[in-house]
Amino acid sequence: MSAGQGQASAHGHDHGAGASTTRLLVAFAITATILVAEVVGAFVTGSLALLVDAGHMLTDAGGLLIALTAARLMTRPPSERRTWGYARAEVLGAGAQATVLMGVGGYALVEGVRRLLSDEPADVAGGLLLVFGVVGLLGNLVAMLVLAGGRDENLNLRAAFLEVVADALGSVAVIVSAVLIQTLGWTRADAVAGVLIAVLILPRAVTILREAGSVLLESVPPGLSLPELREHLLGVEHVLDVHDLHVSRIGTGTPVLSAHVVVEDGCFRDGHAPQLLDALQSCVAGHFDVSVEHSTFQLEPRQHGGHEQAHHP
Repeated sequence: MSAGQGQASAHGHDHGAGASTTRLLVAFAITATILVAEVVGAFVTGSLALLVDAGHMLTDAGGLLIALTAARLMTRPPSERRTWGYARAEVLGAGAQATVLMGVGGYALVEGVRRLLSDEPADVAGGLLLVFGVVGLLGNLVAMLVLAGGRDENLNLRAAFLEVVADALGSVAVIVSAVLIQTLGWTRADAVAGVLIAVLILPRAVTILREAGSVLLESVPPGLSLPELREHLLGVEHVLDVHDLHVSRIGTGTPVLSAHVVVEDGCFRDGHAPQLLDALQSCVAGHFDVSVEHSTFQLEPRQHGGHEQAHHP
């Protein structure tokens, strides 16, 4: 006997998705506009910092577009071909954008060091660089305000908000380098700013890649311990053993669990099995900090183990 447990109602989900989509659409439009301005500015001023920040903005615009697409796709119901719908689209997109981000960061480090070691400093137009930096910062601040009100609604919006915060920090670095060039004539400040932006974005890219890899490899979600899960399941009345216990994530916010649970034979005779399933599902959904609301349990009598194919501990 087995059973599964779903998540929140479709009405609440659609309402939240609509609000998320609106916020993300506005933030994407702002970020895309800043991206175009910074690309133009990088070629006009010859600034490495602005070019690197434009690369950063390109990745973040892609990230916001992925978040926007994910918010739309998540409203689509599962189908016979895609039983979980498009829940993993965000993970694949996040891995792709993190790869691009690492490329941008790597280029910034190499080019920044080359410019710092070069005998001839790069010719950077500090005045124009300052203008483009201020425009970028103002745009990022507006995008932050748009996303701030909904950043606690779901992981998708929270990640998008952090993307825009990182963009704002990059714009601050561009502005500082422009001021140093204008006041002190130190054109190498642009290369230093480029390196600092790279140092800012590379760890984030690695973190995103690790998170995406963890989901795709179906690792146990952070915040959950398999031994603790097993211990609590064994603590449910009438449970004798737990094996083939698997916990993973379909998407970043969708943990799933399946397990074979050996129970007392009397549970199948006295009709107690449905109550036992409720107790098991309540255990994994409410006891831990990470709530596992998608759970499937196979209840087995003691003698069933000899009939199974090879199973995991």
